[in-house]
Amino acid sequence: MHVSAYRDVTAIPAARSVLILGFIVRMPMFATGIVLTLHVVSTLGRSYGEAGLVSAAFTVALAVSAPWRGRVLDRRGVRRAVAPSIVATGLVWTTLPFLPYAVLLPACVLGGLFAVPTFSILRQALIAAVPDERRRTALSLDSVLVELSFMIAPAVAVWAAATYDTRWVLFTLAVLSLLAAVVVYVVDPPMRSASADDPLAHDAPSALDEDSSRDHPESAGRWVSLGVVAVLGAAAASTVVLAGTDVAIVAALRSTGDAAAIGWVLSVWGAGSLLGGLVYGAWHRSISVFWLLGGLALSTIPVALAGSLGWLVVLLFVCGVLCAPTITATVDHLSRLVPERSRGEAMGWHGSAMTAGQAIGAPLAGYAIDRAGWGWGFISVSLFGLAIAVIGRVGEQLRRRHLSTHATVATNA
Repeated sequence: MHVSAYRDVTAIPAARSVLILGFIVRMPMFATGIVLTLHVVSTLGRSYGEAGLVSAAFTVALAVSAPWRGRVLDRRGVRRAVAPSIVATGLVWTTLPFLPYAVLLPACVLGGLFAVPTFSILRQALIAAVPDERRRTALSLDSVLVELSFMIAPAVAVWAAATYDTRWVLFTLAVLSLLAAVVVYVVDPPMRSASADDPLAHDAPSALDEDSSRDHPESAGRWVSLGVVAVLGAAAASTVVLAGTDVAIVAALRSTGDAAAIGWVLSVWGAGSLLGGLVYGAWHRSISVFWLLGGLALSTIPVALAGSLGWLVVLLFVCGVLCAPTITATVDHLSRLVPERSRGEAMGWHGSAMTAGQAIGAPLAGYAIDRAGWGWGFISVSLFGLAIAVIGRVGEQLRRRHLSTHATVATNA
């Protein structure tokens, strides 16, 4: 391991700024979802099913919007991509807490369609800020900060919603999200590395217009390949495992009468992911995303055999170690498979793939739990992830063999 790699990344002012910006910007984003659910149930007096419908509507809208918002990011730059989000956040999210349920539902769809493409912007900016050999380390550090945001923000949000009126908590989060969008607009982080062989890379992304996009047709989708599809499949499969594990943890603890421990047990799982992300970022070389996905799936299966709370915690920490590295590897591999000028759209599809995985993982685990008990919640999603890992790894080897054979024939010719 090369722990000094983290020092090299944080010593770069641009990278340091993006990491700090990302940590701050994601906090209100992670808090809004849980408060919105509590608002629908407690303040509006609706059912959990209706609250879930609101979350689902927002999630679907977010998944649909991510690729085309990423494409706008590639063609028009950060400010043109963020400006509609500033308007939508100002008009939709600040009024949403005071709307009746019938209007709140379509408002969430509109808010999802024009949400700030945070992950695409921040990851592109981070990739552009660091040299290629430090990309994996930078992305690993970003994943660790994402974990911290996800662990801190919902906890604070639940406390605030329990203490104050959910309408004003949501309004406060909307204002914070609006300020975060404005900060991203003002900072306008570069999306392209300043490569000597690409004169356009020295310009700010906002200088790129539709003419330059027409000169480089790969931005219109020609960057898609079997390798890209395979990585997106791995990203989706990883969140199938993670979302299913999340549901199975809750089911397991409720079944054993340890429901009060749900919060800190999830934190232990997250702590394992933090550790894994830090180790992977300092590791001396990259690891195939399919090996990591397979390891994540295999290490999750034994959790189904936990006979006590103690063993459940230990096994969750162990499988958590591969969570952040797997997600990081999908971003790292994808960023190297697509041309730089199409990276925003690719990252948008990556976000949509992960959202699709979440949409599959939770009900898959839930169905297995209802039919065969909480242990099968872990097993069902793990088998799904393992199958995708095996298919992807076999395809990766066949592709390398084909390329090697093709290169040999070309050399002999």
